[in-house]
Amino acid sequence: MNIELILDKISSFIGEELPFGDRISLKKRNPFLILVATMLSARTRDETTEIVAEKLFKKISKPEDILKFSKEELSSMIKPVGFYRVKAENLIKTSKLLIEKYGGKVPKSFDELIKLPGVGRKTANLVQILSFGIDTICVDTHVHRISNRIGFVKTKTPEQTESALKQKIPEKWWKRINTMFVVYGKKICLPIGPKCEECIVKDFCKHRKNRSKVKKQKSL
Repeated sequence: MNIELILDKISSFIGEELPFGDRISLKKRNPFLILVATMLSARTRDETTEIVAEKLFKKISKPEDILKFSKEELSSMIKPVGFYRVKAENLIKTSKLLIEKYGGKVPKSFDELIKLPGVGRKTANLVQILSFGIDTICVDTHVHRISNRIGFVKTKTPEQTESALKQKIPEKWWKRINTMFVVYGKKICLPIGPKCEECIVKDFCKHRKNRSKVKKQKSL
């Protein structure tokens, strides 16, 4: 499988289109706001997160600003996002920790990032990429799904996918693969009912080949 050719084709297809997180990083260039946006985005549609984040960013720019609000006030402000009460609590806890331990700055280290309340591997990796330009791979549901469908990897969890992709994909693609697969996953390689006939890498795709085999067997 020519992985670089496949990635080149997908990259050309999406062009300059960017998902929410990338757009925020270009507009704000503020590691704290990027962290907040990424935390808000978990299990929430980008369209919803973007509206909530833009409203919140009119009132905050640093951890100290979050602590001006009670948990109830912050919950109300971010209510449209999923698990808003839990996220409000985590934002307050994370802001306190950033002030107390990191001088109000977002740490660059992955090991330090995942110590923050509400920050898992996906969020930590994305913050590293968008805030600090660190070469790493962020695996969300789109990256996990598409990587397995095409046949880059054969994994059961996002963490396994992250590890496997780092072994197979040239490092120059690491930072961009999340951007590419999020856009492609929303347009073409959908979770349910993927648009295989419109897919520009269908000739390489393991999922499509397997589906074709099943159809042939049924027709016999």
